[in-house]
Amino acid sequence: MTCIQRPSTHDDDTRPANDNHARVPEVLSVLDLIPSPDDHELADIVRRTERLAMALVIGMAICLISAPAVYLTLAYYSH
Repeated sequence: MTCIQRPSTHDDDTRPANDNHARVPEVLSVLDLIPSPDDHELADIVRRTERLAMALVIGMAICLISAPAVYLTLAYYSH
């Protein structure tokens, strides 16, 4: 019995052009470009962002409630 040496599956030079099992290139993300600070700094950034988002939502709710009330009040007293 003779031993047949198979080409390495990781060697791209010996692969046929119509190979159905081509290697998938490593997926790069935009997040890989951002340097990652330590966990404490990241937690602080997330906390500040959450507080800012909550303040923004509360501010928008106040404006959406008070604007019609102000309009109705001015419309009522203008007559």
